[in-house]
Amino acid sequence: MPRVPATAETIDQAALLLRDGRLVAFPTETVYGLGADATNGMAVAAIFEAKGRPHFNPLIVHVPSLEQAASLGQFGSLAHHLARAFWPGPLTLVVRQVAGSPIADLTTAGLDTIALRVPSHPVARALMIAAQCPIAAPSANRSGHVSATEAHHVEADLGPRVAMILDAGPSEQGLESTVIDATGTLPVLLRPGGITAEEIARVTGVASVRAADVTARPISPGQLASHYAPGAAVRLNATNVAPGEALLAFGPSGPMHAGPTINLSPSSDLREAASRLFAALRELDASGVRGIAVMPVPETGLGAAINDRLRRAGAPR
Repeated sequence: MPRVPATAETIDQAALLLRDGRLVAFPTETVYGLGADATNGMAVAAIFEAKGRPHFNPLIVHVPSLEQAASLGQFGSLAHHLARAFWPGPLTLVVRQVAGSPIADLTTAGLDTIALRVPSHPVARALMIAAQCPIAAPSANRSGHVSATEAHHVEADLGPRVAMILDAGPSEQGLESTVIDATGTLPVLLRPGGITAEEIARVTGVASVRAADVTARPISPGQLASHYAPGAAVRLNATNVAPGEALLAFGPSGPMHAGPTINLSPSSDLREAASRLFAALRELDASGVRGIAVMPVPETGLGAAINDRLRRAGAPR
């Protein structure tokens, strides 16, 4: 089925497809997600097949409310505190699964934990309510490739593997959700994202512990060392542009370059840079260059999440 505008009618059609075990791509405030009924093991397996995703890499489960999240995971005081502060929104919480959880084992990669999120995007929320099932949804792109922030990115990466793509325009934030391990008493930052570490600290009163990157068996999405990668090689903290490279710039000044160039934010606005990052990587990659030179981006605030994605994009593959 082709990419369609997200309307009340197409959302209802997408909900029927999900309940029938099919895959639906839909917008969230972070990136586009590739959704399946999280309780249907065969449907979840189709996500892994469509993306070429390793089966040991767990998926985020999307639900419309904290109450529904608490029916699937064990929410201690830390998890409750964070959920009340940031949901609906770009925060994923990893908690212990409840006994007798209906979630398919493949969704959680056989772990005793579950990654849960309540998105704020109105189309995502309408779809979850209409489908009446928890939706497992990684980013709607080939595994390890640049995440999809527009519906045509999904179409280019996954095409006929998806039964329907709900198009609601570009993602507002453009970076995946922050993932926090809330199984203990202190927040453990598994993946930086739309909610900054500083915001987490202001709410909890303590600094987050940064989890180490893994190469084998992650406990949440976004922990693999090589991820979010375009076809072209990515060179970070560039102060010059080599022959055959495109330039991904940031800020009002940078190296002179006559070839393909995109400035994430000429005004050094990190929120603007975050919203444009994945689309810019895709566009520069499509220009046919052999490499992408990336100017330095500050590590403060959302810059930490931007640099996290850039480091993984530039990691050995």
